[in-house]
Amino acid sequence: MKHQKILYALGFCAAIVSFAQNLYVPLIPEIQKELNTSLYMANLSVTLFTVALAVFQIVYGPLIDRNGRKKILLPGMIIYLLATIGCSFSFSIEMLLIFRLLQGIGAAAVPLVAATMIGDLFEGKERAESMATYQMILGIAPAVGPLIGGVVGSVAGYSGAFGFLAVTAFIMLLVVIFVLPETKPVSVQSNRLDLGSFVRIFKNKTGSAVLFTGFVLYDVFYTLIVFLPVVLKDGFYLTATQIGLASMLLMVCSLIGSKISGRLQVKIGSAKSLILTFSFVSISLVLFIIAAKMSLVTLLITLGLIGFFCGLTMSALPTLLSAEFVKERATANGVYNLVRYLGMATSPMLGSLLYFYGGVTLLIGCTAILVGMAVVFSSIQLGLMTKKTDRATGTH
Repeated sequence: MKHQKILYALGFCAAIVSFAQNLYVPLIPEIQKELNTSLYMANLSVTLFTVALAVFQIVYGPLIDRNGRKKILLPGMIIYLLATIGCSFSFSIEMLLIFRLLQGIGAAAVPLVAATMIGDLFEGKERAESMATYQMILGIAPAVGPLIGGVVGSVAGYSGAFGFLAVTAFIMLLVVIFVLPETKPVSVQSNRLDLGSFVRIFKNKTGSAVLFTGFVLYDVFYTLIVFLPVVLKDGFYLTATQIGLASMLLMVCSLIGSKISGRLQVKIGSAKSLILTFSFVSISLVLFIIAAKMSLVTLLITLGLIGFFCGLTMSALPTLLSAEFVKERATANGVYNLVRYLGMATSPMLGSLLYFYGGVTLLIGCTAILVGMAVVFSSIQLGLMTKKTDRATGTH
């Protein structure tokens, strides 16, 4: 029961911090107007936060492994809180950009510590189920963040939106102080911190499988988030509200998949679960191409399937990583987070070229092929394909 309480505290801490990534996105036009700046500079405030969030994953990882989880989490939360207050009172775009950068630096510690602490507290089947619950809670932020931002922003402006973030951050800071313990195993001494730590993670078979699959998974997910509005507007002439509801369907199905993922991993194992569910992502993407040419209903059905199977896949990745790397658990999770953020960043750039030259068919088709490559690679690295081959040939 005590561990469950910590699990939910960690999940909501990470979700609250994740709000900063998307809650104020609907307010960017207002920021542009109020601060008398360009759309490029207003969007840069989103980019700076995301870049800091990604880069500091590999900065915090070794520090967490060496110094402890809570010792890094507390300063990170304090930096995030102070920077959020600074964002609320920013009177120029330059000031906002500085505080957004600091906000990202502070926020970077939270999801990394959360995933690491879950790995510390839970073992085996409980770890798989707990990681699934954590992913489900974390998924709440992108699902409802823009909606909350729009409501708060319409009443109190962008300053009010950041004020809302500051209040929630203060509450979660109190939770960190009074609820969360230090979970770094006393018996585990981390290796000397050097470049070799990162090389070992990439060269490790489980590590390479998880990193490549994580990159592809989040590229898939954000390809849909970015290009779904274009597909629905050009092909079905939907309004902004209707497009928002369709995007919500993707998120909700992903949350459901994340919750069920733990049970699936308990039954068949995290490695088999990863390969099985990601294979269905590839199949669902192919069905999406066909459905997009048929009707809106069929498109939405396949969209829900993609979200569901992506959700099933998400929690298996950090579960495998936490089990494989004990001494360097935070470092491994940090590298994984960096790679998946790169997947998010790649999807708009690569997707724009594919969509321009071949529309939905080329964009989603190439994405499905990429998923298939990840499935084959991960099957080999995790030893699943070798076992099948041995059984087929009768070797032992």
